Amino acid sequence: MLHNPTGKERLALAFLLSLLGILGPLNIDMYLPSFPDISSAFGARASLVQLSLTSCLIGLAIGQIIVGPISDAQGRRKPLIISLSLFALSSLFCALAPNIIIFVIARFLQGLTASAGVVLSRAVVRDVFSGKELTKFFALLMVINATAPMIAPIAGGAILLLPFASWHTIFYFLSLLGMIIVTVISVKLPETLPPERRIPSSVRHSIRTMGDLLRDRSFIGYALTVGLIHGGSFAYVSGTPFVYQGIYGVSPQAFSILFGINGLAIISGSFMIGRLGGIFHERSLLRVAVLTAVSATTVLLIMTIIKGPLATLVIPIFIYMTSMGMILTSSFTLAMEKQGHRAGSASAVLGLLPLLLGSFVSPLVGINETTAVPMGATLFLTSLIGSFAFFTLTKSQENVVDLRAKSEA
Repeated sequence: MLHNPTGKERLALAFLLSLLGILGPLNIDMYLPSFPDISSAFGARASLVQLSLTSCLIGLAIGQIIVGPISDAQGRRKPLIISLSLFALSSLFCALAPNIIIFVIARFLQGLTASAGVVLSRAVVRDVFSGKELTKFFALLMVINATAPMIAPIAGGAILLLPFASWHTIFYFLSLLGMIIVTVISVKLPETLPPERRIPSSVRHSIRTMGDLLRDRSFIGYALTVGLIHGGSFAYVSGTPFVYQGIYGVSPQAFSILFGINGLAIISGSFMIGRLGGIFHERSLLRVAVLTAVSATTVLLIMTIIKGPLATLVIPIFIYMTSMGMILTSSFTLAMEKQGHRAGSASAVLGLLPLLLGSFVSPLVGINETTAVPMGATLFLTSLIGSFAFFTLTKSQENVVDLRAKSEA
């Protein structure tokens, strides 16, 4: 049983968990440059193409709620191997979809099966690490995983440049990648949840576990903070392909670069948490990140209303995504700190909320394709409400946090 591994063991585990963690971002972001091509191929409106993103997010959300509790009872390896094998098949289904309706259904199945990689990579981190090492390792993992949103649209745009390629090729690639990851995980990833630490497997016990989590005020406060702010960011994910390319006239490849640089923003935010986590308490850093997100989206909303130049959208979005890297890392550490016995279920809740909100806001930004205001308004409102959840629901922990910080000084 691994516990706070160091050296080569730590790096090997980071690599293995990164393979799992990148499935979510690749699944969401890699096909974004092909949105206009998919719309043209199926003769579908932009909002219908964005519905394929919504269905994927719903699948990711539902899958986490299913896989998380199962893994708490059955261990991490078996659910991972089964789910990721099905991911490879569902990716192939996406590539072969004959119309937009079947494509939307296939995307749901793709999200449903990819969810195991997302939720169980976090659960494994909690199985293996504790204390400050949990913060440091998750920050490292976030830095690595943040390259996926940066690389995914660039890779998707590069694939579309190939003479034989089309949007179908992106999903063939994802199917092949899924098979490779299944093989590597089967050979290299050990079971991290021993039988004595597992909880009973039943619907009643799973419901009771979820109920306990929902009654934990601090956990829900952090879950809602990341759920609302991160969930709102999917308005940016689904909106920028049409805003950048349709309104500002950039090419698919230029869009891929503009979208991809925000991976650097997430990396920067996660890196700051990893470096500063030993100096300042995670909650203090999370407070700064939340306020930064609200400030950046306020500027963004104003720029979309007055139809500012492209740079006035790109810069506040970059700042917003930097705060997102900080929020994702610090909120995970704070929320999971006391959830060792139910890490799979807790990880599922943390993953569920952003995806549920994301599935709701994604098609909304495509209602009016001539303006970026819906995207700006959505990012601002979700950041504002997320900050309200943080300052109200987690306020009762302030004194405890301050005392802990002083004792560690």
